[in-house]
Amino acid sequence: MRHNLSDVAALMKDRRSFSPEAMGPRKVHRDIVEEILRAGTWAGTHGMTQPWRFTVFSEEGLAVLRDGLPQWYANHAGPGNVNKARVAKLKARFDACNCVIGLGRVHDPEGRISEEDNAWAVASAVQNMHLMCTAYGLGAKWTTPKFMGRPEVKKALGLPEEGKVMGLFYVGYPEGDWPKSHRMPLEFVTRWQDGKVSSVREHELKPTLKK
Repeated sequence: MRHNLSDVAALMKDRRSFSPEAMGPRKVHRDIVEEILRAGTWAGTHGMTQPWRFTVFSEEGLAVLRDGLPQWYANHAGPGNVNKARVAKLKARFDACNCVIGLGRVHDPEGRISEEDNAWAVASAVQNMHLMCTAYGLGAKWTTPKFMGRPEVKKALGLPEEGKVMGLFYVGYPEGDWPKSHRMPLEFVTRWQDGKVSSVREHELKPTLKK
């Protein structure tokens, strides 16, 4: 074995998403953020395009998001459709959370790799980043609200004209207990094509899923 399989499996199963409101004020230091980003850059990338781009908002830089998020949402919702509760929630996200990573992607200038493939590469990078957060005992959450597609968001993340915003990645030390989770049984999401008759039928799994 090249690595301890038990440790690797435990890390993946321990990954959780934490809302920014569940994060405490303890500062996430720059050297740890750099390790998180470095983990992201080791994701799989078709054609070695490495399309991910990161913008780290911390300390005074968080003002860009504190002021921007409510306005971007309001611009997207349009006059008369702004939910005041959501505006208040967006503003309050930075009462404790002190590190947010803006996620972006750029296209392959040679046109060899599709936009879809590059989007998958960024998603893989985010998973790597989330696992590194888990190893550090940090909570994280990837958010992709609809207003992320607005041009002013792209400008805030410093992306080129042809770039795409892939959301925000909140990072912080969670307060409270580390939550538990579960997944559907493997048999429910896997189909073996090996010439053998499966011993598990879908109707046999339904009672299990109801528990």
